Amino acid sequence: MILQGKRVDLPSAPVVHQQVEAHARNTPDAIAVFYAGERVTYAELNARANRFAHHLISRGHGRGAKVGVCLDYSVDLLVAILGTLKAGAAYVPFDPAYPSARLQLLLGQVPDLALIVASPATAPLVESAAVDVIDLAPLADHLAGLPDTDPGVPVTGDDVCYAVFTSGSTGTPKLTAVRHEGWFNLMNWLKLEYGLHSGSNNLVVSAFGFDLSQRALMTPLFCGATQHLMATRNFDAMMAYRMLNEHDIRVVHCASSTLYLLVDWETARGGDALTRLDYVLFGGEALKAERLTNWARREGNTCTLLHQYGVAECTDVATSYDLADYRPGEHDIAPVGRPAYNTDIHLLDEDLNEVGPGEQGEICISGLSVGAGYLGGSGPENAKFTTLVVDGVERRVYRTGDRGQVNEAGELVVLGRMDAQVKVRGMRIDPTDIERALGRLVGVREAAVVVTHNDAGEAELTAFVVPTGGDLAEDDLRTRLLWTLPRNMVPARFVNILRIPLSPHGKVDRKALAEVCRNQFAGAAA
Repeated sequence: MILQGKRVDLPSAPVVHQQVEAHARNTPDAIAVFYAGERVTYAELNARANRFAHHLISRGHGRGAKVGVCLDYSVDLLVAILGTLKAGAAYVPFDPAYPSARLQLLLGQVPDLALIVASPATAPLVESAAVDVIDLAPLADHLAGLPDTDPGVPVTGDDVCYAVFTSGSTGTPKLTAVRHEGWFNLMNWLKLEYGLHSGSNNLVVSAFGFDLSQRALMTPLFCGATQHLMATRNFDAMMAYRMLNEHDIRVVHCASSTLYLLVDWETARGGDALTRLDYVLFGGEALKAERLTNWARREGNTCTLLHQYGVAECTDVATSYDLADYRPGEHDIAPVGRPAYNTDIHLLDEDLNEVGPGEQGEICISGLSVGAGYLGGSGPENAKFTTLVVDGVERRVYRTGDRGQVNEAGELVVLGRMDAQVKVRGMRIDPTDIERALGRLVGVREAAVVVTHNDAGEAELTAFVVPTGGDLAEDDLRTRLLWTLPRNMVPARFVNILRIPLSPHGKVDRKALAEVCRNQFAGAAA
């Protein structure tokens, strides 16, 4: 089964930063960035990025180099990213929201890192790096003496523009590289398909290290719009909502769990900042549609919710679905839609043969969005990038490890991970299926299911439940689940919790939930 995206021609040099250069020439006084009261025009941003690019080139860190960026959201962060791209290099986010131990691990995963751009607040986090760590502020006088003209380094669509860390199936950080052509294709699709333009002002709400944040950072600049940045290292729902209220922001990219928090904030306060947006583009985890239904149906809500699917290895987004078409009674799981431009979705069996219509298979992605692979990797993860013969032509594909099918409307439905199934009491179970069943129960606001172990070391399931009112009784939840799930899929324990913890990327933090469970039962044992 193949879903084919629309074929759209790209320019001979599909390079993202050249779009920013064009805006600097054509609309130099337009506001490119708003941060903590500071407004920076396209001409100013482009000039500052050019000076940094000339600095990198003078140090020999031009085309093909890899430059680490460990900065909080700020104008300097965008200067560092754009300057790196203009020099022909690729940037690597080192997210200052990560624990120091995590950053130390990531530093050892980047082959041939040239240097790291940091600030006084973030430099201690990467001080163990075996390369120079530079701060743009002390370099201000030096940079002021460098040319503010575009360096004109020849960059092709095949060159790497950025590389982000992803855990992969082994849990070991992998550095996956994205090409300019794929990144340009993604933003060109968003611009043309959804009519994004110079007024499509954006607010970044996700952590810098998230693959989603790379397109959230650059898409408004690609379109000539204003990028709004929050003056905080970690997501702050109150600050985000206040900025949505106070500024003419039209677009937000985020993980599903982050959207739930923003919807809760608006619902509790009776506001309308979210409903007035043009688009929220979200995904990254299984959708809990019941968290959005009432808000989405509010009178006067003009915000289009785009439920999207993709992976970091393939430029973040591969498909998109307008959630306005979703009817819970007709669909058990909300679709993720149809492919982006110049992107195909293949559903394959374990031998890489196509499955039939309606059948389940592994979701594989081909086309311009497929990245350059894992940098410095030589393990089994690289086997996920393979080739497939389609209509007599060999095509490069990425095996996502996700399980899916195509519905009767021709839209992709993601069913879960091929490797997410766990063996509990001799049966293989996908915890996502249980979360969906819990989410449909009256009185359950949200749920997350994690694998825990009992005193005998046997795997069992623990469900964390956020009730809409008072605490829910275990026996009642268990009894109601048995109406829709086989006994082996009903969790051994149910824990009422005030809120589901989120990772810095805005997704459900399952490790934190497992730790909550360990601490709770360790305390009971004591």
